[in-house]
Amino acid sequence: MGTAANLAFVIALLGAAVVYGTDVFCALVLRPALAAVDDRALVAVSGNVHRYGDRRMPLPGVIGIVAAVLGAVLAVIAGRWSAAIAAAIAVALLLIWLVLYLRISAPINRQLTAAAGAGDTPANARELQRQWDRIISARAVIQGVAVTALCVALVL
Repeated sequence: MGTAANLAFVIALLGAAVVYGTDVFCALVLRPALAAVDDRALVAVSGNVHRYGDRRMPLPGVIGIVAAVLGAVLAVIAGRWSAAIAAAIAVALLLIWLVLYLRISAPINRQLTAAAGAGDTPANARELQRQWDRIISARAVIQGVAVTALCVALVL
């Protein structure tokens, strides 16, 4: 069971790392880049980024969460309590991230995606982006700590 738990942790780590890397990129690169463009470009770029991201990013996110849960269960069965605790911490963080995404980021993504698809520039476009920006650093930190917890689970 120990080897199976480690395999699950590696899969979880890869899934979470995709989301972590994306959030870090958005916090460090996309956020300041979008701040430097006009509202029309902001909506076009951000809306289209979210159009593809919201379709494609759930797969690595779900893989990360499911594999982390599986790894935690397998670690418990193998009696690897420290690894199980580290994995449980990762699962909790990934679920917190998911709640933040679903409650704050996703509704904004949908508005910007719809506006970009319609070729529209809403009057509140900059405010929508500010609301999205206010949580991206927290999302990146949460994912980073979850990735770290999965690394710890893997070595324990």
